[in-house]
Amino acid sequence: MILVDTSVLIDYLKGKENEKSVLFQKILDYKLVYGISSIVFLEVLQGTKTEEEYRIVKEYLESLRFYELKNNRDSYEKAARMSFLCSRAGVTVRSTIDLIISRIAIENELMLLHNDSDFDAIASVIPELHVCTVLDFG
Repeated sequence: MILVDTSVLIDYLKGKENEKSVLFQKILDYKLVYGISSIVFLEVLQGTKTEEEYRIVKEYLESLRFYELKNNRDSYEKAARMSFLCSRAGVTVRSTIDLIISRIAIENELMLLHNDSDFDAIASVIPELHVCTVLDFG
């Protein structure tokens, strides 16, 4: 199962072809289980430019499976701990949102499909965060 990040969805919806948007197309073609978080829902909708685009994108996103943090305050503490561990390892995490998305992936035992180097940096320190790569699907 896969959690798709904003960075991939925006590229895909805009028709930008790159390694991760192509991989997302494969996920769709193979009918693999994937979903988003409420934060991704928010971020993608924030990028719309017209009422029509907003309506179409909202309708699409609402049809997807949603994954969330499972343990409320404990989940946020664990996200903060991830930031602390990254900082101690010399890895700067620039976005609190990326920590939360990473935590959602970990708690739901999902691979994270992203096109954002910050997630690779987090995964280099936090072994529980599994990023989705081309190699995962051959």
